[in-house]
Amino acid sequence: MLKASLALSLLLLAGCAGFSNSWNGNPGAYSEPYAQADFDELLAFGATMAKIPPSSRAETCRTLLKRQQEAPGAGFQLHLMVGRLLSDSCGDIPKILDGVNAIPAQNLTDVRLQKLLAIDTETLRRINSLPVILSNCPTKKTGSPKRKQKSAPTSPADEKETAVPKDDENRLLREKLEAIRTMEKHLDESGGGN
Repeated sequence: MLKASLALSLLLLAGCAGFSNSWNGNPGAYSEPYAQADFDELLAFGATMAKIPPSSRAETCRTLLKRQQEAPGAGFQLHLMVGRLLSDSCGDIPKILDGVNAIPAQNLTDVRLQKLLAIDTETLRRINSLPVILSNCPTKKTGSPKRKQKSAPTSPADEKETAVPKDDENRLLREKLEAIRTMEKHLDESGGGN
């Protein structure tokens, strides 16, 4: 009986310790998960964002942007960075990168987090430098899709000219796919050691 009550006491203490980890010190208030600058949280957040529909991603981004304005912090900024990889609604890439660069180094001591940030930073830089290659992407000015008139090539020379841009498009898409595969490999390698 004594062993059972001791085991029950230890379980209760462990449960209370886990419960108090999410409390931020204010009575009745708990820390927001997006406020945490934690590798595992960011990875889980990115995986969750990848699985939800675009409209839900946009809503999550709006929430993050609002929270970042109300109480700026490293955690919100890093979540915006990960969210921006999956949704244009998470803000402007240059602003996000500036915000991440402004995070004090003492907040980024986890080596896995540093690797994730290096990958995400480079990916966002590349995304920001690429021209819009899809003809049906909405424009920022009008919000309506661009339409390209399709016409049949009139000569073999015209066919060659239209094939070259298509090849460039395919090459860019292959490069993006390779970058994503490289990111996944780095994440697998950094997560496999722990």
